[in-house]
Amino acid sequence: MAPLLEIIGLSTEFRLATGLLRAVRCVDLALEPGETLALVGESGCGKSITAASIMRLVPAPGRIVSGSIRFKGTELLELTEEKMRGIRGNRIAMVFQDPMTSLNPVFTIGYQVAEGLRMHRGLTRGEAEREAVAILEQVGIPAARERIKDYPHQLSGGMRQRVMIAMALALKPELIIADEPTTALDVTIQAQILELLDRLKSENRMGLILITHNLGIVAQHAHRTAIMYAGQIVESAPTPELFKNPLHPYTRGLLASLPELGKPGERLATIAGSVPDLRSEIAGCAFRERCPIGDDACSRQKTELKEAGAGHWVRCLKAP
Repeated sequence: MAPLLEIIGLSTEFRLATGLLRAVRCVDLALEPGETLALVGESGCGKSITAASIMRLVPAPGRIVSGSIRFKGTELLELTEEKMRGIRGNRIAMVFQDPMTSLNPVFTIGYQVAEGLRMHRGLTRGEAEREAVAILEQVGIPAARERIKDYPHQLSGGMRQRVMIAMALALKPELIIADEPTTALDVTIQAQILELLDRLKSENRMGLILITHNLGIVAQHAHRTAIMYAGQIVESAPTPELFKNPLHPYTRGLLASLPELGKPGERLATIAGSVPDLRSEIAGCAFRERCPIGDDACSRQKTELKEAGAGHWVRCLKAP
C-alpha cells in the first residue's frame, strides 16, 4: 500500500539578486495515514519551504526545480493549478505559526471557517455557519455560537490558533501540515493545542507533519522524526530510536543542547560555527565546518542518506 505522502528528491530554489539560494536540496520523506512526522531543525534550514513546496505555495522568486511529491499516489507537481486548488485546503490543509497574519482581520471567525465549506462543499450560508459552529466547538472554542461573530483581534492567541485548526479541519483533510503551531503560546496553551491535534488526528485518521524546533514537543508527539540541516534531511528515524541512538553529529549536538532535570546551573552545550551560505555550492557535507569528528574527506565527498538500522537513515560518512 502506498504511503499517504511520499517525497523523493525535492529541490526548491530562489533566484535572488545576490545569487541562487538552494533552500531545499534533494529531500526524501514519507508519511503513513494516522502518523505524525516531526520535521526538526534551526531557523532557515528549509522546514517551512518544504511545507510550502508540498502545498505548491512557494513564494516568488522561489520555484520547485526537481523531485516528486506524491499524495495518495497522485503526483502533485504534475497537476494544473485548478486541480491543485481542489486538493489544497480540502485534502491537504496547513496550520500556520502566526494566526494574526493568517486570519483576515476584517472578517469574523465564523465567516472565515465557513468560507471553505461554501467553496469546496457547496453548502448554503446557513448550512456552512452551522457546520462552522460545530467545528469550533470540536476544537474547544467556548460559546462557539456567539463567538462566530467575533473578529480575530477579539480572541486570545490560543483561541486564534484553535480557529486556525478549525479552518484546517473544516473539510476533513487527510493530511495536515502544522508549521510551528505553538510558537507564540505559553506552555499550558501549547500543551492544549498539541493534545487537540493529536486527538483530532486519531479520530479522523489523518497524517500530520509537525514542523518545529522544540525537541520536547517532538519526543511527546511524533512517531517519526526527520532532522533538517542546510536544506537537507541529515537523519530520520522512529522518534524513540532517534533520541536513544542519534547518529549524525548535528542531531547529537541538538540533543546535547537540551537542559536536563536535576542539573541546575549546568552550562548547556552549543554547536560552534554557523550554517553555511546556501547560495554557495556545497561540495561535501554541509555540516563539515561545525562538525567535531569531520575530516578532509567530509569536505570533498558527497554525502548520501544511508540506512543504519530498521527505518533509521543518516547522511554522514562517519556514522556506523
